[in-house]
Amino acid sequence: MNPKVGNLVIDCADLGTMAAFWGGLLGMKTTAQSDDWLDLEPLGAGGPLLSFQRVPEGRKVKNRLHLDLDVPDIRVAGERAASLGATPAGGPAGKPAHQFQVWRDPEGNEFCLCTAS
Repeated sequence: MNPKVGNLVIDCADLGTMAAFWGGLLGMKTTAQSDDWLDLEPLGAGGPLLSFQRVPEGRKVKNRLHLDLDVPDIRVAGERAASLGATPAGGPAGKPAHQFQVWRDPEGNEFCLCTAS
């Protein structure tokens, strides 16, 4: 039997900040929370939960895993992400038909806004 991904977990310092940012960006509500753990709704029907775990250490190096978020327009999506507290990690890149841009959430975790192919 193959395992199923139940959670995608992002380490963080402030659960409230991460819930506000990621919940606002993805339009997802908090479903469970404790002192050191927070779950947002599943990523799609039957998908894994997006979860956040409070850890004492800060992020020091580039993420080894990041989310690619498909959007119709990376400029418009970037403006929305910035209004929620994200910062760009560079300018748009890629081919005109499939552009992407790397961003950082309020705690520096990287994610990409990508035009759907």
